[in-house]
Amino acid sequence: MATAKKAAKRSSAKKSSTKKATKKTATKKSTAKKTPAKKSSAKKSSAKKSSAKKSSSGRKYGAAAGKQVKTEMHEMKKGKLKSGRSGKKVTSRKQAIAIGLSEARKKGAKVPEKKS
Repeated sequence: MATAKKAAKRSSAKKSSTKKATKKTATKKSTAKKTPAKKSSAKKSSAKKSSAKKSSSGRKYGAAAGKQVKTEMHEMKKGKLKSGRSGKKVTSRKQAIAIGLSEARKKGAKVPEKKS
């Protein structure tokens, strides 16, 4: 007799869990209707990106900047170019170019702003 009562409790527990599951699926269907609103916001962001593009006209670097980089490269090849703070000898080509562009900026040559 006691086992029959336990079996009845188990079957009633299973029925309640299936009712909860059907309620969850109903809520999932209602969220599917909200997706078209997200698509329209994506279109707006792509429009913003296209308007933010800069038009590339002319040269990026001025002639004075090119001359400054050239002189810094010659100094590096001779072994006379030194870094600012530590005073160590510069051996990297990229570092020599960076120093040349930095000094060209200080002199007021046409050089794009530093990327941080």
